[in-house]
Amino acid sequence: MPTKLENEIKKFYEGKGIMITSFDDYQKEAKKTAIYPDEFKITYPALGLASEAGEVAGKVKKILRDTPKEIKTLGDLEKTNQGEMQLKNLAAEIGDVLWYCAVLAEDCGITLSHIANQNIAKLQSRKLRGVLQGSGDTR
Repeated sequence: MPTKLENEIKKFYEGKGIMITSFDDYQKEAKKTAIYPDEFKITYPALGLASEAGEVAGKVKKILRDTPKEIKTLGDLEKTNQGEMQLKNLAAEIGDVLWYCAVLAEDCGITLSHIANQNIAKLQSRKLRGVLQGSGDTR
């Protein structure tokens, strides 16, 4: 069941005639807004991705710091005025991470759908083998 925030975001974008339905559609639209010199391909989005990931971590840290102890779930947090704004801000930062992932993948000649499918296949394989937890790229 969609959250209040998800419903609000959906209404916002539908009203503007924007509705991304696949990773590859998103990647094509993101690339149209990627404005940086060709000599910084790969480097610019990789550095931006690292920066935005840090901003996501900062938003989560502030949610943890500022959330009253009686709030136990994100659903409960969303019901508060402060929590609703915090989640909107977090969603915006996650969107920035997604943008940098999309243009980095584009610069590397890889589609987001390929990356998503490859990642899910890897995780399903790890789950079947009982090695989801642990460390190492080749488990």
